[in-house]
Formats: sequence, C-alpha cells, structure tokens
Amino acid sequence: MPDARTKPTVKQAREAARAAKVEELKRKQAREKRNRLLTAVIASVAGLAVVGTIITVVVVNGQRVAPEDIEIEGLDTITIGSYLHTDEPIEYDLTPPAGGDHAYAWLNCGVYEQPVPAENAVHSLEHGAVWISYDPAEVDAAGVQQLRDAMPDTYAILAPLEDAPAPVVLTAWGQQLHVEATDDERIEQFIRKFWRSKDVPEPNAVCTGAIDGAGKVA
Repeated sequence: MPDARTKPTVKQAREAARAAKVEELKRKQAREKRNRLLTAVIASVAGLAVVGTIITVVVVNGQRVAPEDIEIEGLDTITIGSYLHTDEPIEYDLTPPAGGDHAYAWLNCGVYEQPVPAENAVHSLEHGAVWISYDPAEVDAAGVQQLRDAMPDTYAILAPLEDAPAPVVLTAWGQQLHVEATDDERIEQFIRKFWRSKDVPEPNAVCTGAIDGAGKVA
C-alpha cells in the first residue's frame, strides 16, 4: 500500500504545474529572443551586401573601371614607414600628413569649420577615410559646399587648412592630390579610388565613436 505521505497535496500539485508553465514560458521567450536577434543579424549582413553591390556598380558604371585601375594625373604616392600610436605631438614632414605615427584616438569623420588635429585625422586615414582639406583664403562658401556635396556620407573628413599647399588637397593613407579648383573632376576620381581602401593598416575599422575636433558641424 502506497505511503500517503509521499503523495503531493493538491496545492503542491498546482504549484508544480504553475512552475512548469513559468519555466516553459521562459524557454519560449528565450527562443523568441534568439530568433529576433538572428533575424536582425541576417538583415544587417544582407543590407551591407546590398550597399557593397551598389557601390561597386556605381564605380564600374561611372568610371568604367575598377577603383584600383583609376589613373589620376598629379597623384603623389607617399611611402609610410612607422605608424605607431603615441600621446606626443608630431611634426609631420608633409602638410597635411598622409600617414605616419598618430594619436591613439581617431578623429570622427564629418564636416568641420575649423582645422582638425593632424594626429587624430591620420588615425582616421589608417581606417580608410579620405581627408579633404581646403585653404579658406582660396575657397569660398560656394566652393566649400561643392566639396561637401562631393564627399561620401561616411569615412570622409572635410576641414579648412590654413596656408594649405594648394586650394584643395585630398589625402588618403599614403596618397595625396593637389587641385586648384573645387570642380576638378579628379576630386571624384580620388574619392572613388581611395575611399575605404583595403590598402590601409586597419581597413574597415570605424570612423566614429572617438573624438570630435573643434567646429564639427555634421
């Protein structure tokens, strides 16, 4: 004959059933959360793939050549030796610099109305950004707007540079181009060739989330 003391009471049976339902609900919610996260990741990856495809089509159809095959008259290629991180101010041999040792923090990409710190901007170049500098004594407001319209939404810096070596200077990691006018077709060529280049020390590293220079407007 079974021992009555081992048989759960009605209250205990109800509590056990309630606990089982709660546990099942928790498992269901966890599954749904995992599924939502997986869906979001897949959507993000698919979105990036589409963007990459669009960029490739634009380059191919616009220039009829791949970025690496674009030839730019007057382009200077600079050999970069050391590119260490440092907290010390740096005296660069080239203005603006196209690489070299630089600050630990990169400059957040965007539009600036004041000159930007070179040590931070060089770190952004290391991530694949294009740095568009202009001499404010040579380029008027309409010209600045023209440059702003030409720059990509990301991985690009636009800023004035007092006593720049040319009215407009385009700089990428190890590359630089001097142009005299803001409507020079080589500006677009330079951006298409070197924007987010894979030939940088840290390709695909971010160009946001670090520091803003003075006068950031966008």
